[in-house]
Amino acid sequence: MNAFRVESAAVRVRRAMRRARRLRLCALAGMSIAAAALAGPPAAELGGVTVTATRTAASSFDVPASIDTVEGTRFNRDTLGVNLSEGLGSVPGILARDRLDYAQDQQVSIRGYGANSTFGIVGVRMFLDGIPATQPDGQGSSAHFNFASTDRIEVLRGPFSALYGNSAGGVIQVLTRDGAGPAQFSMDTVAGSYGTARGSLDASGAAGIAAYHLAYTHFQTDGYRQHSRARRESVNGKLSLDFGDNGRLSLLLNSLSAPETQDPMGLTPAAFQADPRQAVSAAFDYDTRKSIEQTQFGAIYDYKLSANQAIRLLGYYGNRQVRQFLSIPQSTQTNPLSAGGVVNLDNDYGGGDARWSYRNDVLGLPFSLVAGTNFDDLTEHRRGYENFSGGVHGVQGNLRRDEIDDVYNFDQYLQASLQFTPQWSAMVGVRHSQVKFNSADRYITAKNPDDSGHIVYVNNSPVAGILFKATNRLHLYAAYGQGFQTPTFDQLAYRADGGSGLNFGLIPEHSNNGEVGVKLRLREHTQAEAAVYRAITRNEIVVDTNVNGRSTYQNAARTRRQGVEASLTTEFAPRWQLQFAYTYLDAVIRTPYLTCTGSPCASPNTPVLLGNRLPGVPESQAFAALRWGGETGWHAALSGQYLGAVPVNDVNSVHAPEYALMGLDGGYVFDMPKWRLRTFARVDNLLGTAYVSALSVNDGNTRYFYPGSRRSALAGIGIDWKP
Repeated sequence: MNAFRVESAAVRVRRAMRRARRLRLCALAGMSIAAAALAGPPAAELGGVTVTATRTAASSFDVPASIDTVEGTRFNRDTLGVNLSEGLGSVPGILARDRLDYAQDQQVSIRGYGANSTFGIVGVRMFLDGIPATQPDGQGSSAHFNFASTDRIEVLRGPFSALYGNSAGGVIQVLTRDGAGPAQFSMDTVAGSYGTARGSLDASGAAGIAAYHLAYTHFQTDGYRQHSRARRESVNGKLSLDFGDNGRLSLLLNSLSAPETQDPMGLTPAAFQADPRQAVSAAFDYDTRKSIEQTQFGAIYDYKLSANQAIRLLGYYGNRQVRQFLSIPQSTQTNPLSAGGVVNLDNDYGGGDARWSYRNDVLGLPFSLVAGTNFDDLTEHRRGYENFSGGVHGVQGNLRRDEIDDVYNFDQYLQASLQFTPQWSAMVGVRHSQVKFNSADRYITAKNPDDSGHIVYVNNSPVAGILFKATNRLHLYAAYGQGFQTPTFDQLAYRADGGSGLNFGLIPEHSNNGEVGVKLRLREHTQAEAAVYRAITRNEIVVDTNVNGRSTYQNAARTRRQGVEASLTTEFAPRWQLQFAYTYLDAVIRTPYLTCTGSPCASPNTPVLLGNRLPGVPESQAFAALRWGGETGWHAALSGQYLGAVPVNDVNSVHAPEYALMGLDGGYVFDMPKWRLRTFARVDNLLGTAYVSALSVNDGNTRYFYPGSRRSALAGIGIDWKP
């Protein structure tokens, strides 16, 4: 395994030349496809999928942005239906990696943003029916997504993501199906390797002014690795009340319970080679585990003021409680500044979004305008305890940290679009953001000073795009925007000099982001897209020091992300569909700096060189799937994915090796007058490849690797009752 790799200057030069050649070849390929489309026969169907991620409902074909929609069936049919990573492979530019460690969240990045996150999902903003799954400081979680009720997922990449504010290197929106028609009921159960099982109940329908959809899911697994048992119970509901001329009210409910989820933690490269199914000894010594209880409520009111004007009001509130046992050694916790080895969080969060929209012709030209304001608040009671008591490890001991952290944002946004000729249209927008952090320390001793502090970040994020309709089947677009990402509370918590208070020297990242792209509708049921993009980020947040279980952070002056994305979806014959997606991403350091590579390390001592790749970002990834079948009868699919080698630290001394995986699934759907019976079986990692599924980037203990499972099987049966 090519786990350790040192590159000479000559190797770096050759690699840079290969990257340049790949970019030129991809650009030439895109132009060739465009030329072929112009010469080809007229498209029979050009409508495209309606999307809402740009805040105005429009065909994705007519939006000057990289945006994709994945149907909910990719997450709740013929699959486990638990992880965000299961259905996003067909979207270029996004990398969703399953750790097979349910005590840790999925590793999600878009165009390299978020790839270096150690805790949660950072750099990508996520929403469930409009309710943020990302906190105001930019850290998010996907564990509460219930895919049994998912209608579709929209993925927005590139400059227009900046209109969602802080930490929006990309946007993921999960949308619940609306209830419709007479009452319907579904039940699914799946079981597979490593004690994995899921059961779901789903009910929907409409009566009078009310439409409803309610889903419940139970999931459990013994885990591929030792000490990785998990259980989740989740509920997601939506009730819509249609008042006719007086608007529509949607009431939202979501709940998650995940008690005592075991955490096997990452493995060193040597441990991964020896036995990828093992857990580190510290996981057993300290019984590392995590429990989550979360419930949230929301309401959305849509009202049409006139034929041209409408308002949309959203409000939400939730509570999230987390208790996590870490493997911090007892000797480290004896330091007076240690926060202990048990994290206890009690979070109250809520907020609202109000927007006004206008559509009309201005001087005979189609015009739309959206103006809105957004407020989100998180109040977190954070306590830390020792993870030992009376010589017994893995139990909650003495209090070592007690603070009230509050972070909120207050933003305003404006967005307009104008079709100024039959062929040309433009979309522009700007968002003003204010993000405030406040920490009140309640654990103060003679040797542990007051760490209270507050800081405010303010930013303006402009964006603009233009679309040219070359023909009714070929659209070209270009877009440019400026985004930002503040530090999270975890990154602000400690100072490298050991002083008290927040890390006031840490400043937000700022990115200049541009892309050009082509969208094709070549024929009926066939579409292809390609985009070339480049983003320059200033003050990227990176690791500074590692001491006594505490990491501090600094800003790197300049990084660059540039690449090419391409995708193709075609139904080339009756009952046959082909999907393909490819991403090439050149993400590198443009200004050298010093970092720490081990622990303890109180002062950065290792150079990060010009041209080093950003950790967690593969240079190439590809996905392909061939599907056969229809709504009923037999169906089958063969899929494959490829991921290039990935550096796991800033200095690029260790890489996770490249891998290629294949999967096979098939089943039969019986259609009866009142019932539909669905069956399927699938095998993942068909060839039994040993691979690294996810990473812990810049881990101070060099436990970088989260192994993926060897060959695994899953089978399921579902029943749909219909009137």
